[in-house]
Amino acid sequence: MAAIWIKRKKAELVTGIAPVFALDAKKKKSGNRARNRVVMAIACFVGIYGIIGGRLVYYGMQEDTTGYNGPTGAVLASRPDILDRNGEVLATDIKTASLYAEPRKIVDPDEAVELLSTVLPDLNFEQTYSRLKSGTGFAWLKRGLTPQQKSQIMALGIPGIGFRTEKSRFYPGGPTASHILGLVNIDNQGIAGMEKYIDEQGLSDLRDVGLADSRSLEPVKLSIDLRVQHVVRDVVVNAMQKYRAIAAGAVVINVHTGEVLAMASAPDFDPNNPFNALDKDHLNRMSAGTYEMGSTIKSFTTAMALDSGKVNLQSTFDARRPITIGRQTIRDFHGKNRILTMPEVFIYSSNIGSAKEADVVGIEGHRAFLHRMGLLDRMQTELPEVARPMEPKVWKKVHSITIAFGHGMATTPLQTAVGAAALMNGGKLIEPTFLPRTIEAANKVAKQVVSEKTSEDMRYLYRLNAEKGSGGSGNRASVPGYRVGGKTGTAEKVINGRYSSDVRFNAFVAAFPIDKPEYVVLTIIDEPKAEIGKVGATAGFNAAPMVADIIRRSASFLGVQPDFREEQESAPLMVNFDQ
Repeated sequence: MAAIWIKRKKAELVTGIAPVFALDAKKKKSGNRARNRVVMAIACFVGIYGIIGGRLVYYGMQEDTTGYNGPTGAVLASRPDILDRNGEVLATDIKTASLYAEPRKIVDPDEAVELLSTVLPDLNFEQTYSRLKSGTGFAWLKRGLTPQQKSQIMALGIPGIGFRTEKSRFYPGGPTASHILGLVNIDNQGIAGMEKYIDEQGLSDLRDVGLADSRSLEPVKLSIDLRVQHVVRDVVVNAMQKYRAIAAGAVVINVHTGEVLAMASAPDFDPNNPFNALDKDHLNRMSAGTYEMGSTIKSFTTAMALDSGKVNLQSTFDARRPITIGRQTIRDFHGKNRILTMPEVFIYSSNIGSAKEADVVGIEGHRAFLHRMGLLDRMQTELPEVARPMEPKVWKKVHSITIAFGHGMATTPLQTAVGAAALMNGGKLIEPTFLPRTIEAANKVAKQVVSEKTSEDMRYLYRLNAEKGSGGSGNRASVPGYRVGGKTGTAEKVINGRYSSDVRFNAFVAAFPIDKPEYVVLTIIDEPKAEIGKVGATAGFNAAPMVADIIRRSASFLGVQPDFREEQESAPLMVNFDQ
């Protein structure tokens, strides 16, 4: 029995231990699986957040090429640099900080506005308070902060206030070429001048598809020479002050390519701070203003008569008596009261002689010629600010007579300069450009508007008019060594519906070196007064000296070498009927 009992106990002991060992093994296997799951979960979380962190670091190191455009968050694109013909920077993008708020996170709008005004005293209190109280998710507060302002605002520690890096346009020359370069708006989009032209040539499309990136935009080179541009603007601004005028302007054009080397109009503006850019007195008078150009138009009247083949430099015109037509009487400003040769009509600026030159061609021929010269049609060029000339709807005899000496039609000074270039370069009318252009490219778009013989005769008349001792009205434009020729224009302005003899718009158009012209220079001055201590406020006393200053100071930059040798010109005989 004892043996049986012992065996039974051993069997119970064995069968009891086996289940215990089986249970322990099962628990151990389950614990390993749990640990594996925890490890795998941790690894996944670490991997995911590692990827997120890596992307954040990557994006933080990239150039910020976007910006908010108000709450919509539109892309703020880069713009290409604008360079002058020699590679000098005229306009470029710089990074600036702009201040924004998240109104929902603003705890105390009153305190926030009060703190911000300590750094930004010009901040509009009511407008800013209204934005902070709006409860929206985003609101601009101030664009284009200085680094110092940003630092001071950050030190205020206002919750719900942040900064956004944006692109802002910077013009190193300030107002030097403002009317040519134009403007951009707060979102860096061109709204005037060549900036607007660049947008219209495809930059706007690139912006719309998000491809306007500074790294992919090639600089835009202009025909402008910054050195000459500086001289021209300086002369214009000084002349406006010297002659106490309401405005002044000037342009320099290459007669063979139509390239504008420089153009200025005063008053102007600083595109870096264009608070007054849209004032009516600050328009670009050279291309966006139309004027009766006075006796400069006699250049075209004389060229028209010569090109008709009906007269030549030896022809004469009776200027002994005024011309009366209807209620108008046409007189000469300084009449000679005698028969004048064609060169005398030009250098003495005879209104009577010019009217009779126009009569040679006739009314329809006169109108057609001025259209052919581009003086009565809207000029085609890159600059958006171009005015349309004005002419009578129906030309009558009186219109042809008055237009012959520069009254009764209005065109832009730039068009007048372009037309004069055609009279100097062999008779080719070339539309002006603010971009580089070769002579070969210019010849492809040029239109022959007068004969080479007419151009040769006009160069002779221009030179004669500017020679010392010739009695011509342009001798104050002479610059020793540079052989300048040109024509004055003194136009009476219409005041209260009538021409005023005391209020004038003066101009002078010149070419140099006149024996083989390379450049045309045209200056204007609006309502000048006589220089203090001197008498006379006609174009010969103000517009002509402006031309001389520009040529004297910029000819070397333009590559024109002075020649001081005496030139012996064989002039056609001028018949003198004085007794």
